[in-house]
Amino acid sequence: MQLVTHKKTKEGRLMPWGKGTVVSGARGYVFLAGNTGTAENYDPSTGKGGAVGDAATQWRSILTTIKSDLEELGSSLEHLVKITQYVKGPFPDGGVLSSPNFRLDVMDEFFAAHCPKHCSYNNPPPSEVIGVAALAHPDLVIEIVAIAALPD
Repeated sequence: MQLVTHKKTKEGRLMPWGKGTVVSGARGYVFLAGNTGTAENYDPSTGKGGAVGDAATQWRSILTTIKSDLEELGSSLEHLVKITQYVKGPFPDGGVLSSPNFRLDVMDEFFAAHCPKHCSYNNPPPSEVIGVAALAHPDLVIEIVAIAALPD
């Protein structure tokens, strides 16, 4: 299997997301459900429990879960094709990237430790950052959806 992620540049500057990933020779794909940073006692049917800590803690929890889920399903962070990040407001300057809940620093720190290939300053997978008013629980501030290829 081969994955080639093409870098996105604007006016000669490298953007912190990829343009696109071309996958050849994969035996399939893993489409992960949206992951949130919920506490162990979270029960969506009753609304009991909630999120784990602040935005940075939720990001770390989600990324750790994505890593674990991909490995359990036969893939890895190395084979990420695309991620979608849903970030809850507030958006003080009007944009999603201005939210204190958007934590590119935490994502870079995580990928530097677990899969340097995907740091924003290196060769990140294509992604979207979408601002939302609410997520499944009022304490949640981030939800991430991931797609990865299954190696041969």
